[in-house]
Amino acid sequence: MILEFYSERNKSKTYSKKLYTKFNEELLLLLKQPEIGIKTELEAVRGLIVDEFILFYEVTTEMIIVHTLWDSRQNPVDLKIK
Repeated sequence: MILEFYSERNKSKTYSKKLYTKFNEELLLLLKQPEIGIKTELEAVRGLIVDEFILFYEVTTEMIIVHTLWDSRQNPVDLKIK
C-alpha cells in the first residue's frame, strides 16, 4: 500500500521503486543480523528504522516475521502491530 500511495501521489513509480529497493536491502541485512533493530514494548518485536519508516519485525528460530511497515510521520496513536 505504501508503494501504491507514492506512485499515485507522485504520478510516477520512481520513488516507489527506490523505496522497494531500500526495503529489500534492509530485509537482506536483517537475515544476516536479525538483532540490529531496536527493542520495542512488545518483547519479541523489534523496529528497524528505514529512512522515515519503521519496519516492525519478530525473529523466530525459523524465520523473520514482518508485522508492519510504519511511516513514522503518522500519528503514533494509530500504530497497531499485528
